[in-house]
Amino acid sequence: MANEDKKDFNAMLHRDTGMPKIQIVTDQKTIDKYGGEKMYFAPPITYDEIMKTVPEGKVITIGDIRDYLAKKNNADFTDPITAGIFVSIAAWASYQRKDHETPYWRTLKANGELNPKYPGGVEAQKEKLEAEGHVILKKGRTNIKYYVKDYKNIRYCPLCDQ
Repeated sequence: MANEDKKDFNAMLHRDTGMPKIQIVTDQKTIDKYGGEKMYFAPPITYDEIMKTVPEGKVITIGDIRDYLAKKNNADFTDPITAGIFVSIAAWASYQRKDHETPYWRTLKANGELNPKYPGGVEAQKEKLEAEGHVILKKGRTNIKYYVKDYKNIRYCPLCDQ
């Protein structure tokens, strides 16, 4: 996203997007890649609500949220494109609010990677996660990425009894 300082992310978070909905996919490559034809679309506010449930000391991935939403809504998978966009909207909306903060920094990309599209980029997310006791690993020489160490051992599972 660009021009974040000029956008009202809280309005975006609550905008009527015609979701939730399920779309039947007919492209065989997509069906093979995601394991089915029923693709779920959740509205932006749903991502925000799930992200708010992640307790301190735990993390969740966007993939975990997508899996949860697909299972909860009897779909084969949740659309990955809108999921990434809506998680970013939830993060920026929280950043713009004065209260009711969403702990967006606890939501990671695949493999525990920090998200450069969050407010303040990777450095701000890294700082917030380290303040909660997480160890952040730096990987790469030219294309440097940051990851939460052993993120699989501290994942929050909305489908589990935690």
